[in-house]
Amino acid sequence: MMRRKFLASSLAAASAAALPRESSAQPAAGREYYDLRKYTLQSGPQTKLAADYFEKALIPALNRLGINPVGAFSVDVGPETPTIYLLLPCKNVQTLITAELALAKDEVFVKAAAPFWAAPAAAPAFKRVESSLFAAFEGYSVLTPPAKGKRIFQLRTYESPSNAAHIAKVKMFHSGEFEIFARAGCGQVFYGDALIGPNIPNLTYMLTFPDLATLQSCWKAFSADPEWKKLSADQRFAYESIVSNITNLYLNPTSYSQI
Repeated sequence: MMRRKFLASSLAAASAAALPRESSAQPAAGREYYDLRKYTLQSGPQTKLAADYFEKALIPALNRLGINPVGAFSVDVGPETPTIYLLLPCKNVQTLITAELALAKDEVFVKAAAPFWAAPAAAPAFKRVESSLFAAFEGYSVLTPPAKGKRIFQLRTYESPSNAAHIAKVKMFHSGEFEIFARAGCGQVFYGDALIGPNIPNLTYMLTFPDLATLQSCWKAFSADPEWKKLSADQRFAYESIVSNITNLYLNPTSYSQI
């Protein structure tokens, strides 16, 4: 118990040390935290087993803990398919980091989750689960779900070669990048600074668009924006490469996604 309290307070302190906000993209409303989970699945009947688990057991139980809305997205093209990403937002970081312990005490969940949780080794429900914890950017402190309708989502992760470079890239977003995305027509869902997970230091953010053609046209508008050209040439950010690797995924919301 003491270890969990220490971890929660340490994470909160670390995220509170972020840069002062320079953007008016979103008013401060209590910073959220995000658990981004990647479920690498087995092809075949296990994919339905996983979908039933997410829809009928896990997501309703997470909602009961105050974790909502939960996003669920599939990777349909790429080397790691089938894969499902879950995005868990919550303002209480301790709720996120102790969610699995709480789920094990939820009798309704345990009953609904049994086929997935107790899948035999000969037919496992999944291959692996990876989890990363993020603190929302100070200038974009809460997740913004898009309007209902047909959508695709773009999940982008920027790794930096040093902590200083990472801080500079976060500051770059707060120095006008949010507004440039908005002018270009990009739907902004969340921005997160990685606290725990692989390939740190990094940041991850999610955009959304009605379709792939709109995604491409919005990025063209972003690249052509005079303020972006000015910002990207600013010596605070252009003195060296402050991003060493970019991971870019196109995701489709599942039928049970709440985002």
